[in-house]
Parts: sequence; structure tokens; C-alpha cells
Amino acid sequence: MGLQVGGCACLGTGVTARIKCGRLLGQVSCFLRGDNPNQVQRVHTQCDLSLGKILGTPTSNLDSMPRTLTAAVHSDLTIKKSRFIGCVQPVADRAVAQEIVAALRAEHPGAVHVCWALLAGGQSAAVDDGEPSGTAGRPMFEVLRHQDLDGVLATVVRYFGGIKLGAGGLVRAYTDAVAQALLGADTVPLQRMQTLLCAVPYALEGQLRRQIDAAGATLLEVQHGTLVTLRLQLPETAAAGFVALVNNAGQGRVGWLAAEEPAPAAPL
Repeated sequence: MGLQVGGCACLGTGVTARIKCGRLLGQVSCFLRGDNPNQVQRVHTQCDLSLGKILGTPTSNLDSMPRTLTAAVHSDLTIKKSRFIGCVQPVADRAVAQEIVAALRAEHPGAVHVCWALLAGGQSAAVDDGEPSGTAGRPMFEVLRHQDLDGVLATVVRYFGGIKLGAGGLVRAYTDAVAQALLGADTVPLQRMQTLLCAVPYALEGQLRRQIDAAGATLLEVQHGTLVTLRLQLPETAAAGFVALVNNAGQGRVGWLAAEEPAPAAPL
């Protein structure tokens, strides 16, 4: 059954509901996320029919931008005498994730498995660590993906209690360990960052430093040789404009080099 929000018909139930406003300028749609359709009633939505826009802010995120956690969250479950210690935390990349997993192995030498899932753009992973294939890492990964998270690492340390859970039981256990940890999570939008490597004459170093400060970019490294090379990081969406600004001010004396690695995403 549909709900009514203002003059718009709200269709669907469960995790996803759709608002359609089809007057004057055609169909305009947005998607709302919630645990039940009653959450849609808390959205104060207006249709600007002259502009064809939906105005107002819903209680949940309408953006396609992924989100990350503000801090690590934890869970601790006991299922048929096996203990599952879960954690989901923000991470920048795979290298950091592997360091965290290695530290967990050292911290829990008696654990039989340290399974993990990483969602960090192109550096994603799902590791079963000896559990039957597809029963640990992949279910954990799917929980992160369905929550529209990125830049996060989920880990579950398992102490075996002597009773086998079977494939289905393992999938449920690892899923629940991550899902219950996320019940207490606070999230923020995740903004993709870009690293730039710029070479300028010494006479332009001061000017470029001021432009970096004015743009709110982060200066990562400076090297002085025949030219001054500066490595900086800024939001991906601002990179093209910044490069154009620097090129215009430098009047042909600015060079751009290929950055070695893409920068990780950062929370807004």
C-alpha cells in the first residue's frame, strides 16, 4: 500500500521507498532508505513544480556518495559455544587493513580464525581465513556493501567452542557479528581524495604554497632540486579547478607529474 507525503505518492515498503512527483515537468524520483515505510512520513518533501525539483531534507541520506565510520564499533557473540568478536572500523587502504589483521592475530593467538572484509574502492577483499569458502569473508563484505559503506574494514575473530555450525550457521554468525557491530555506528560521507605532484621554479614556490593553503589542500611533501616538487592532496572534485588556477598563475612555468598511487578517500 502506498503512503501520501504532501501531494506525492510514496510507493514501496521495507528498505527502499520511492517518491514520484509527475506533474508539469515529468517524473522526478528520489529514493529513501529506512527500516519500515513509516519512516517516510518523517520526510518533509515539497515539489517545486516550476523548477521540477524536490526540495527539503529527508531523515536519511539521498546521495549516492558512500559513507564511512567516524570510529570503530564492536560486537561480541557466543553461538553454540563459539565466540565471535566483531569489529568494523574506518581504514584508508589495504595495507592498513592487513596491519590491523596481523595485530589481531598476535592479540588472539588462541583464535582459530581471523576473518576479514575490506571495502575501500578498488582495494576491496573478503578473506575466509580457513573457514569453508564463502562462509565468512563474503557475508561480512555483503553487510558492508548493503550499508553503502566504503573505506571500512570488518574483522571477526572466532574462538571455536567444539560444536560445528555448518555452512549456513557460519554465514549467519559472521553476518550477525558485523551487523550487530554496525548497530552502534555513526557514519559520515566519504570524499574521494586526489594526490597531485607539481614541479615549479623556486620563484613560484611561495605563490604555490599560498594557493595550496587557500584551496584547503594538504601539502604532503616538498623536495628541492633543480625545481621545487610539491606533493599535495585535495578533494577529487576540486582537483581540476585547482590545476587550472595554478597553471593560469604560473604562465607556462608549472609542470605536473604522475602521482605514484591514488590517494585514499577521506571522511568529510
